[in-house]
Amino acid sequence: MTTIEAPRTPVRPAPKRGVNLEKWGWIYMRVSGVVLIVLIFTHLFVNLMLGDGVKAIDFGFVGGKWADPFWQWWDVAMLWLALIHGANGMRTIVNDYTKPGTAQKLMKLALFLAAAVLIVLGTLVVFTFDPCPAGAPADLLPSFCAA
Repeated sequence: MTTIEAPRTPVRPAPKRGVNLEKWGWIYMRVSGVVLIVLIFTHLFVNLMLGDGVKAIDFGFVGGKWADPFWQWWDVAMLWLALIHGANGMRTIVNDYTKPGTAQKLMKLALFLAAAVLIVLGTLVVFTFDPCPAGAPADLLPSFCAA
């Protein structure tokens, strides 16, 4: 005699206990996407609409902007969120289109390393940027630098 399972019997095994990284990755994508929209459009509005447009964006403009810690942190937040958001999206694509194994692990490792290197280098550029380097010719320095 064959036994028929109750209609509400789970077909798959119960989920593992612990942190569900896929769920948190999914939540991160939604939250970071919304925050990035605000950061990017505010960035574009301030740089292009409030100033003299794209013709005013040069070394001096960036140097003056990054002299203010607020804009340093704003740009670093955009950098971090965008790189992690993009790397997580690429990780999802790798999961969808490759079979689990060595190749998939290598691709994910390459994504992680690329994102980590770009985050470190970008953060260093923003926080160590000196628009008024010592010994530079005065005609090449932005107007706010003391000659």
